Amino acid sequence: MRSTVRLRILITCGVLVAAGVGGWQLLPSDGERTDPITVGTTDEVTSLDPAGAYDAGSWAMYSNVFQSLLTFKPGLSQPVPDAAESCKFLGSGLTTYQCTLRDDLTFANGRKITAEDVKYSFERMLRIKTDVGPQPLFPTLKNVSAEGRTVTFHLSGRDATFPLKVATGAGSIVDKDHYPADRLRTDSAVDGSGPYVLKEYKEGESALLQPNPKYKGAITKAGHTVLVKYYGQSADLATAWKAKEVQVTHRQLPPDFIAKLDTKDGTRINEAESAEIRNINFNVRPGSPMADKAVRQAVAAVIDRPAITEGAYKGTVEPLYSLIPQGFVGHSTAFYDLYPEPSAKKAKKLLANAGIKTPVEFTFGYRKDATYATEAAEIKRQLEESGLFKVKLVEADWQSFQKGYAKGSYDAYPVGWLPDFPDSDSFTAPLVGTKNTLHNGFSSKTIDSLIASTQQYSDRGRATSDFREIQNEVATDVPLVPLWQKKDYVLSTAAVTGSQYLTDGTGIWRLWELSWI
Repeated sequence: MRSTVRLRILITCGVLVAAGVGGWQLLPSDGERTDPITVGTTDEVTSLDPAGAYDAGSWAMYSNVFQSLLTFKPGLSQPVPDAAESCKFLGSGLTTYQCTLRDDLTFANGRKITAEDVKYSFERMLRIKTDVGPQPLFPTLKNVSAEGRTVTFHLSGRDATFPLKVATGAGSIVDKDHYPADRLRTDSAVDGSGPYVLKEYKEGESALLQPNPKYKGAITKAGHTVLVKYYGQSADLATAWKAKEVQVTHRQLPPDFIAKLDTKDGTRINEAESAEIRNINFNVRPGSPMADKAVRQAVAAVIDRPAITEGAYKGTVEPLYSLIPQGFVGHSTAFYDLYPEPSAKKAKKLLANAGIKTPVEFTFGYRKDATYATEAAEIKRQLEESGLFKVKLVEADWQSFQKGYAKGSYDAYPVGWLPDFPDSDSFTAPLVGTKNTLHNGFSSKTIDSLIASTQQYSDRGRATSDFREIQNEVATDVPLVPLWQKKDYVLSTAAVTGSQYLTDGTGIWRLWELSWI
C-alpha cells in the first residue's frame, strides 16, 4: 500500500462581507534556486483573455496573472479582499454589492489600476458574450458603476453568492487600455496585476511565469519562477513524469498510472477530496433525439456507473448519482432514487410509453484522450447492448470539442466540471439554469425559480431543501446524467514543496506556493 499525503477539504458555505487586509510586495528571497519549477498539466488554455474562456486550464492561468477584487485563502470557502480594500452588501436586500479598491495597485506594466478598470472588465465580459465565456456566471448582474475608488454592482435580485463569483477568474481585472471593449484580445500577451507576469507563452506548449514585483494584495508569499508545460493527453503527461521532464503534475494522469503509483523513488503524492464531477450532457434543442425527455430518461435508466468507474477509471473515481457532489450543501442521490439499477426493461417501457421507435440513433461527442475514449466506448456498449440505441462516437480535440457542443454538433457529450467557487450554486446555475454554460438549450422555469431561491440566503444551509428539490427536478427532466466524482492527485518530486496547495476546492491554482527545498 503506497504512502500518501491525504488532504481532506472541508467545504462549508458562507459569504464574507467586509474587512480589509494588508498588502505585501512579492520579491524573491536570497539564496534560493532560481531555475524554474516545471509543472505539467493536460488542462489547456483556450484563451488568455478572461472574457473568452470558462474552463479549468484558462482559469488556472488567470488566478496567477490577473487579480480579482476578492480571492480565496487555501481551504476556506469565504472570499477575502485582494484588489479590494473591502467589500460589502449595502443594506439587507443583497441586491447592491460595493467594493472599495486599494489605492496602491498597479498593473504589471506600471499603470495605476482604477475603479474604471474594474467596471470596464465586467462590462466587456458581459458585452462580448463569447460561446465559451464566463458571462453565464452573472445572470443577476444588471450594471456596474464606478466613482473614485468605489465600484458598485447592481443586481436584479437577491444573490448571496455574488461575492463568491467575483472572486473567480470571471472577476479578473484587465487594463482597459490594452483590451478591446467589444472583442477578445488575441495576442499572446497579458496585462494584469496578479502575483505572476507571463514572460513567454507558446500556445499548447508552455507558459513561463515570473513573480510580479508590483503585486499587492492578499497573497503574502513570494513565488518562484514556474514553467507550465501543456500536454495533449494524460498518457503524454505520464510519459513526461517518467522522463523527469516535470517536477510537479496536476490534472490529468491516466487512471492505471495513478493506481500503480508508489513512493519508492521519492515521489510525493498529494491525494485530496475533490469536487470534480463528470456528467453526460444532452442537447435538447429541436431536431436532436434528446429533445424528447423520454429518450434522456431511458439513457439514465441504462447507464451502469460502477462499470464505468471500475473499467475506464480503474476505481480512481466514484459513482455519482446527483448534480451536487458529496461535501456540498444539498447533496442527494436523486438519480439513484429514480434509477437504482441499470434496467433495459425500464428504459424500453419509457420509450414505448412515449411512442418512440427504437433503436434511437444519436451522436456522442467526447474530448480526444485515451481514457475518455475508453469511457465513451463503454457507454456506447451499455446503450447498444440494451437494443434501444445506436450510438455514433465523435472524437475531437479540446477546443474543437468545446466549440462543437456549443453549436449543438453532438446529441450527447460528457464534460468534466470543477466548481468555480466552493458553493453548491456552482453546480446548479451554470449547469442547469437557462442559458447555462453547456449551451444545450435546456430551460426550466421551475429550476430557475429554485436557483433564485437558493441565492437569497446568506446562511447557505437554509438553501438545502431548494438544492435537493433542484436535483429531484434534474433527475426527472434529465438535462444531464451524473457519472462520477473523483479525487484529485498532485505529484511532486522530493525537491519541491507546496504542491498540496494546487488543489483545495476553490478553483485557484496557487503556483506561488511552490518552492525548491
